[in-house]
Amino acid sequence: MKQFVIYRRVSTEDQGRSGLGLEAQTRDIDLYLANYAETPFEIAGAFLDVLSGRDNDRPELTKALDLCRKTGAELLVAKLDRLSRRVSFIAALMDDPKVKLRVASMPNADKFQLHIYAALAEQERDFISLRTKAALAEAKAKGRKLGGLRDATGKRNEAIQRDAQAFAQRVQPIVEPLRGSGATLAEIAGALDGAGIATARGGKWTPTQVKRVLERLASIA
Repeated sequence: MKQFVIYRRVSTEDQGRSGLGLEAQTRDIDLYLANYAETPFEIAGAFLDVLSGRDNDRPELTKALDLCRKTGAELLVAKLDRLSRRVSFIAALMDDPKVKLRVASMPNADKFQLHIYAALAEQERDFISLRTKAALAEAKAKGRKLGGLRDATGKRNEAIQRDAQAFAQRVQPIVEPLRGSGATLAEIAGALDGAGIATARGGKWTPTQVKRVLERLASIA
């Protein structure tokens, strides 16, 4: 019989107490079990950490992995970023021959695809950090003498376009192959959300946003 070990993670004690974030993870895991899991199956164990995704020293995850290695059960998580926000950690885990990983929001993703998703998600987080620092530096510089309003607006628009094109190129390895294989805009949006990759503004994906990315890629091809 197929066995699963369920692992969930929230970032703060408040989230752990209030259930914030846990309901969504439980929902996605339940959807996977109801629609994609081989039957019959059983849940060998369920574990919850209330820690940051940047912290790889998580006692409940260690217990979950130990149980997977002992029983041969698959480790089931709702989203890849619930497992870790570090691509090196995820890559090492996928190299473990005694651990089989399953991501509920990407039910058909193989190890190669999960590795790509993890790498792109980490890259996007790094870019957001750089963009935030740049915005703060620009705010500090506002007291200096700047060019005319029209020149400043034009330069700002050019910067926005460059950022949009750079972002489109970063998600290109996911978006274009999925589109080429016949995935709908909504399915691509779901795959990006499932991988923990936010939009350029840090939000959730919509089919319209995926369409814009594809259009930008086509314009710079």
